[in-house]
Amino acid sequence: MAAPFLSDQTVREIARDFGTPVYVYDEAALVAQAEAALAFPAPFGLSVRYAMKACPSRAVVQTLHGAGLLIDASSEYEALRALRAGVPAGDIQITAQQVPNDLKALLDQGVLYNACSLSQLEAFAKAAPGGEVSIRVNPGLGSGHSKRTNTGGPSSSFGIWHEYIEDALAIAKENGIRITGMHTHIGSGSDPGVWTHCAGLALDAVAKLPDATRLSLGGGFKVGRMPGEPSANLASIGEEVAPKIEAFKLNHGRELHIELEPGTFLTANAGALIARVMDLADTGDQGYRFIKIDAGMAEILRPSMYGAQHPLRIVGANGDPGAETPFVVAGHCCESGDILTPEAGDPESLEPRVLPEPTIGDYMVIGGAGAYCAGMPAGNYNTFPLPPEVMQMTNGELKLIRQKQTIDQILANEEAALG
Repeated sequence: MAAPFLSDQTVREIARDFGTPVYVYDEAALVAQAEAALAFPAPFGLSVRYAMKACPSRAVVQTLHGAGLLIDASSEYEALRALRAGVPAGDIQITAQQVPNDLKALLDQGVLYNACSLSQLEAFAKAAPGGEVSIRVNPGLGSGHSKRTNTGGPSSSFGIWHEYIEDALAIAKENGIRITGMHTHIGSGSDPGVWTHCAGLALDAVAKLPDATRLSLGGGFKVGRMPGEPSANLASIGEEVAPKIEAFKLNHGRELHIELEPGTFLTANAGALIARVMDLADTGDQGYRFIKIDAGMAEILRPSMYGAQHPLRIVGANGDPGAETPFVVAGHCCESGDILTPEAGDPESLEPRVLPEPTIGDYMVIGGAGAYCAGMPAGNYNTFPLPPEVMQMTNGELKLIRQKQTIDQILANEEAALG
């Protein structure tokens, strides 16, 4: 069932009070996932950083930080966003593809830095002489539900290739900085065997960094959004990894403080997108039947980008929907690829979904929309405004946490520049 934390009546209430499309997050689910992550077995200490790129909404960041999580920022702008949300600088670490424009200013505030290339390490040395830094290492293997979500191995540009660790140490020695942490992240696969094997590769790599006492094993804990889709089991993974960390101490005399960096695990099934059925169409007996909704790639890009699958649920606005029928669900963008029912892993192909036949004006709940949806849309395509966001609080209150974007806000920078 898509978004089981939302009853049909709550869906109608949210649509009535806030309009559609609208993102909804469940506070209780966010906190529960944070607690599950913090229970990961780590013999010598654990920190969990929320990969805020998954869903950077201020209320979500504040909820997860309040539950005891630190923050991983994928750009200087995410770091600034976290600071504006009230997260202390020392609880934020930047792991980014590009060096921040003013790295020194962020470091001076206390933000931590994770250098993702040799040139980034040199940039850190110039900004923080004598400082301590973490480096991201590509351990040589990756995992992902598609090639586009694999962030390790020879086809990935993320991190310092593991064979170049000696070069990183040379840069550190030459510039008088210390590499006290190491980070890896292999992608969003669901195979715990691959994940634990990569953790072993990470331990082999960190052994070459004599000052490193902090090891981030990244995220990549896949959560099944669809019925029957596998999910990573953190407890099982932790039970496999913990003995390796204890053996590392025996072999190298260092107790490693472990960090995790989940995003999807924390937020995916704690969020949903509610849309309205705005039209029905078909292409004849040899074609397809379509449900057209008032949301699409401007709000949720994953199906068009990855062929990602999201559970769908029809909620009648005034009564029960009709008999189940295979439908293709089309988004509201003027784009043939704006489809919410692609074939799994193949955004080029269609895979109709059996759904109750709706009436125009009914609602569609798109589940699993808490991660890489509001934070990763084709925003403002066709000049659609960014939708509002709502948090369902633990006391049942429905709280607006982001207003719907206005046309004035979309055009503000153009009008300021051009008049």
